[in-house]
Amino acid sequence: MKYDPEIHHRRSIRFSGYDYSQPGAYYVTVCTHEKRHLFGEIIESEMKLSGCGEVVRRVWEGLTRRYPAVQTDSFVVMPNHIHAIIVVNDVGAIHKLPSGEFKRAVHEPPVRGRMLLPTVIGYFKMQTAKRINEMRDTPGAPVWQRNYYEHIVRNEDELGKIRQYIATNRLRWSSDPENAGQDGISCKSNP
Repeated sequence: MKYDPEIHHRRSIRFSGYDYSQPGAYYVTVCTHEKRHLFGEIIESEMKLSGCGEVVRRVWEGLTRRYPAVQTDSFVVMPNHIHAIIVVNDVGAIHKLPSGEFKRAVHEPPVRGRMLLPTVIGYFKMQTAKRINEMRDTPGAPVWQRNYYEHIVRNEDELGKIRQYIATNRLRWSSDPENAGQDGISCKSNP
């Protein structure tokens, strides 16, 4: 099929002109492909992770080892999405690695491919999709929606409200009309 800008154009959800490599906190939501319930289920207001949900949790927890210039803050895996706060530190600062070594993050110009937030989210989506597809024996199947939602956290008050929203998200699950009638997809309980 030939490129048609009316059909194939993707509108960017990024804040125009914003340098996503600069320090700051970002609230991120990433949804599964077709909002399929892949990561577990909510039982009595508690999230019970499937094997796929465990993969998502483990990859998320490992992000700071791969990207020492980021910190993960609040995080929740829901049946068909995640909510998280990522803090991008000063890319010129010295960061202590889990091994006890120190590493200076290299400052590079804010070129799209070097912007830390999209790089981290891209890596997260790629690694989780690869591992989930290996578990399900579905090579190349889409796991995530093509894009993700992000919001620049502007102050401490807003940060507190977003943390609270993430922590209580599972409590609102059953009353959210977007979640009604969704079927889960089998995913091994032990990854």
